[in-house]
Amino acid sequence: MSNNALPLVISAPEPRTLELIFTPPQLALFRKRYRIVETTPEGVAGLPAHVLAEARYIVGQPPIAPETLEKMKALRCVFNVETNLVNNMPYDTLFARGIHVVTTGLVFAEPVAELGLAMALNLARGIVDADLAFRHGKELWGGDGNSTARLLSGAEVGIIGFGDLGRALNRLLTGFRTLIRVFDPWLPPSILIDNGVEPASLDKVLSESDFVFVVASVTSENQGFLGTEAFAKMRKGAAFILLSRAGVVDFPALMQAVRNGQIVAASDVFPEEPLARDHPVRTLPGFLRSAHRAGALDVAFKRMGDMVLEDMDLIDRGLPPLRSKRAERETVSRMRSKPVDKN
Repeated sequence: MSNNALPLVISAPEPRTLELIFTPPQLALFRKRYRIVETTPEGVAGLPAHVLAEARYIVGQPPIAPETLEKMKALRCVFNVETNLVNNMPYDTLFARGIHVVTTGLVFAEPVAELGLAMALNLARGIVDADLAFRHGKELWGGDGNSTARLLSGAEVGIIGFGDLGRALNRLLTGFRTLIRVFDPWLPPSILIDNGVEPASLDKVLSESDFVFVVASVTSENQGFLGTEAFAKMRKGAAFILLSRAGVVDFPALMQAVRNGQIVAASDVFPEEPLARDHPVRTLPGFLRSAHRAGALDVAFKRMGDMVLEDMDLIDRGLPPLRSKRAERETVSRMRSKPVDKN
């Protein structure tokens, strides 16, 4: 097959790169199977008319105006490898034309869940603080070092949100024999029950949990919905672990709840990233910090390449994509997640 006969792919994967999401053999296969036109997200609209007309796939999440989409007669799928859906393209038109919009975010579920579990264990047992005390010769031995320690095993756990990340977290917690309650207004109770968790209201999740994991996406309906009133409902000393997006939390209220001793907290995400050097959360006792690194493992990024290649192969054969997660027409325009600035 001549190169001109190969399906055309527009590659605009920022903040990712093709070298990040593909292994060298995968990338070689990608280039063998497809004609790749590489550009920036902002550069897509300015591509020659024949490139837009021939493009079968887009890898990335570039802004696409209706007039640009109108030129893309052969488009069959947008592969969002950033994984946070933002409302920057005419989704109604895409869906009406039968064009798939998919994300590869599933690759991050297990890595983020594992870090969330580690954060919960640290908040329960004070591992980081004990290590720092040891380094400075101020360690407390035996029971003296466990004045605030507790067990995760057998604890009551709340999960806010039950998408891919919530389900991965649930699987990891199984061995700890926890009672897990879940609040997710987008899921019917039967799906939660089938996953072995108890459907619950937000108030119940907050007030009856020793550990609360927040893994909900930011939408037009829930920005900042966890604030002062929510934290006041939590058990004294309960652990609050934020893993999804800082936008679902009133961050100053979260810091105040930790400062007051109402709860302890951990977060992998923050309102601004990178965080200002003088931001008060940096030195707040009772707050465990991670620099948005929970999912950023090379093995996770490389799984994206597998998903993209396998789903492209399916679509090339007239089948629907199965590895990536398809965006839903009823919810995609509600998403308000901010894409990460760095890999």
